[in-house]
Amino acid sequence: QGSNLCPINNDCDIIMTSVKIGEWDCNVTNVNYDTVTCIPPSAENGDYNVVVTTGGFTQTIGKLVYNSDQKFPMTILVVVVVMVVVLAIVIGVVCIYRRRANESDQEVKNMQVQMDKMESKVANICREAFAELQTDMSELDTVAGSTGIPYLEYRVYLMRVLFPDPLTADQQHSLLLSNARTNSHRRGRAHALDEFNRLLENKVFMMSLIRCLEQQRSFTMKDKFVVRLIMVILHDRLHYATEILEDLLADLIRKNMEGRNHPKLLLRRTESVAEKMLTHWFSILLYRFVVECAGEPLFMLCRAIRQQVDKGPIDSYTGEARYSLSEDKLLRQDVEHRTITLRVSNYMDTDHPDFVVRALSCDSVSQVKRKILDVAYTNVPYSVRPHPDEVDIEWRQTNGSTTMRDDDSTSKSEGEWTQVNTLEHYGLSDGSLVSILPRKHNSLLNYSMMSSGSKSNHKHNGSGTSLPRHKQSSRSGTPTIPQDGTKYFHLVSSNGDQDQREGTDRSNKMVSEIYLTRLLTTKGTIQKYVDDLFETIFSVVQRGHALPLAVKHMFDFLDHQADIHGITDPEIVHTWKSNCLPLRFWVNLIKNPEFVYDINKSPIVDCYLSVIAQTFMDSCSTAEHKLGKESPSNKLLYAKDIPAYKQWVERYYADISNMQQLNHKDLMAFLAEESFIHQRDFNTQAALSQLYTFVEKYSGQILESLDNNPEAKRQALLQRMVDVCGNLKG
Repeated sequence: QGSNLCPINNDCDIIMTSVKIGEWDCNVTNVNYDTVTCIPPSAENGDYNVVVTTGGFTQTIGKLVYNSDQKFPMTILVVVVVMVVVLAIVIGVVCIYRRRANESDQEVKNMQVQMDKMESKVANICREAFAELQTDMSELDTVAGSTGIPYLEYRVYLMRVLFPDPLTADQQHSLLLSNARTNSHRRGRAHALDEFNRLLENKVFMMSLIRCLEQQRSFTMKDKFVVRLIMVILHDRLHYATEILEDLLADLIRKNMEGRNHPKLLLRRTESVAEKMLTHWFSILLYRFVVECAGEPLFMLCRAIRQQVDKGPIDSYTGEARYSLSEDKLLRQDVEHRTITLRVSNYMDTDHPDFVVRALSCDSVSQVKRKILDVAYTNVPYSVRPHPDEVDIEWRQTNGSTTMRDDDSTSKSEGEWTQVNTLEHYGLSDGSLVSILPRKHNSLLNYSMMSSGSKSNHKHNGSGTSLPRHKQSSRSGTPTIPQDGTKYFHLVSSNGDQDQREGTDRSNKMVSEIYLTRLLTTKGTIQKYVDDLFETIFSVVQRGHALPLAVKHMFDFLDHQADIHGITDPEIVHTWKSNCLPLRFWVNLIKNPEFVYDINKSPIVDCYLSVIAQTFMDSCSTAEHKLGKESPSNKLLYAKDIPAYKQWVERYYADISNMQQLNHKDLMAFLAEESFIHQRDFNTQAALSQLYTFVEKYSGQILESLDNNPEAKRQALLQRMVDVCGNLKG
């Protein structure tokens, strides 16, 4: 730096200025009045004079020191360090990610290998279980015909369908009495009931009666009990009942369309008289088809379920089983057990004195009784079999005999809990000899009754007036022990006292979800019987039996109603048909086989049938079910099967639609035949008397309805109704 560096003509010229550092020129880049800027040359370490020449003036201005060991700038150093650290972190993260990714891939591969092994194991178990079940079920081939299946007679079947509640069914016992038994009624009342019956045959009166009852707010679902009575009264005039049903359904469809409700909701519920009447109409007209065709695969399914359940432990109190189709009733722990073959001496039936029964070492005494009675009375209806409570089993040994009970002085107790006795508790081994005989304290039980029961016809005809034993046991083989405050358990203790037995159970328990594979095993074992049932129901021609005329007629009726109301969406008609028949009749029968067979349905079998019935319902639906890991296990079990079942349903509906239109004369002949066959099965007078109690309750509204109906006035129905009411009151 200086001053007046450019004196000549005030012009600063770089050419006139030079700078030397030592012996080397410094490259001048800029010259102004007070500053000269240059780029120093490279030089070795040392002190060099700086000489500036401008114009003719030369001046040494100082020295320039070269020192290559000068410290690196701190800012640059910090930046470099940060970059190195960041780079190291990035490299570390990438390495960790790659390692985790490799570990995850390895875990997936290991999991896939485990899943493959598990699937292979489950498949092998299914094959083994199915082969074993086939061996056990081979005896069913000899009873597959109608003579070996314990069908209930028609009137008992219909009573169970119409009055499923056992208490209500007992109250309807009078409907099974012959008309001769009601001759004690005054002739005037009998005549009035006959007149009431003739009044019900008038279509105008019947429709006015039903519509009037439905309009009453106090007419609840419980009061729709009258529909069952109407069907009992009209069971010998089914052509007339069919006309009433069609008119009610047409009105229901019209109201649904006018109310702008979604058409698919039609017939889904049972809130109207028409919907209830439709259910009972199918129940009446499809009984013969069930007995001659569809009943066999359903019965075989029930037997297969029973056989499969008995393969593994069943808790007699909780109802949980090793082989379950429902997650809710799955026994989620390993119970050590072994199969024991018992030699049985039957002192209750001289025709079948000795036989062999397979039981499990963990079976309670009551469960063993049930298994013995099942073998002893294989083809005998349940209602005429001895009950497990009515018999004792004795273990015969060389030094004497031991009567085995669920609870005795040898029972083991753990705190306030007592475990029911099992075969393992008594120490029975393979080949042990046991005897079955009437219970000692039951003097009413006699050998002749037992023997005659075992010799009875395999097809229960129910010729008596009483209903066969209908109320099902609360548990399968549940011990009947007096409740004196002692708490009992079988295989699984109460949740509230789990801690007391935690040390014992912990060694046997694993993650509960691991036992869900047993659902697959069970499903695979009975799959053939499920397929047989579904295929029989959804086939227009099956087992040499043609499609029931009632199904063809009702489906044609629904197609006609869709045309009347301009419905072109095939899914709507499909839904109507599904709500009409499969979901209204078949689901009820699948879930309640005791309605058509004289059998005992245990809770675990009921769980099986509920899952199968739900699969049946899903197969009839047009909706797509999106399933995920949170979906119920029973939905996931049949997820792969339902698409095939849906195709069966669609083909079934299409085949019926493509069939030739049903001849009206053929339908009338069919209805007349069914009416004739069952004309004396029920006490019409008793049904009329019960129905009149509801009519009397709403007599004022009914008379007003008749008075406002021009056609009823023309036929003088009001006066006839007044006469009937007067005669019955008198």
